[in-house]
Amino acid sequence: QVSRMLDEEHRANLELLHRVEKALARPDAGDPELARLARVLAPHIEQELAHHFEFEERELFPRMAEAGDGDLGDLLAEEHVAIRSIADELLPLARAMAAGASDDASLAAFRRAALEIAERLVGHIEKETFALLPLVHDLLDDDTDRDLAVAYATC
Repeated sequence: QVSRMLDEEHRANLELLHRVEKALARPDAGDPELARLARVLAPHIEQELAHHFEFEERELFPRMAEAGDGDLGDLLAEEHVAIRSIADELLPLARAMAAGASDDASLAAFRRAALEIAERLVGHIEKETFALLPLVHDLLDDDTDRDLAVAYATC
């Protein structure tokens, strides 16, 4: 269940990132579509991405280390740090864009940070999809999987 839940979140992330990249690729990137996407992106970064990372770091990476797969957890945790750094920069820019700030400087800063987080998240999601999720599926017994899925869904 945990692997499925994380995979569904990965797919939703990829879909949102694709929409942001597509909107930023248009020559009229300051249009209302970008503001609408920024209104989705800001809470996504602030809440869902943070929740996802915190869960993995608290519940999955320690279990992986105990099972001898700590190197993967360490790598993913390092990527979380880098992604959080970009998210910290992007969040106020996304909020401003959502509120209608679209001067050239704010648009350029938003574009750079949004494209950087998209690039890093896509690579990170690929690692998790092909390495972490199969490992988690094998690592967790049915009871632990169920308990963690409930805990993840309710916190």
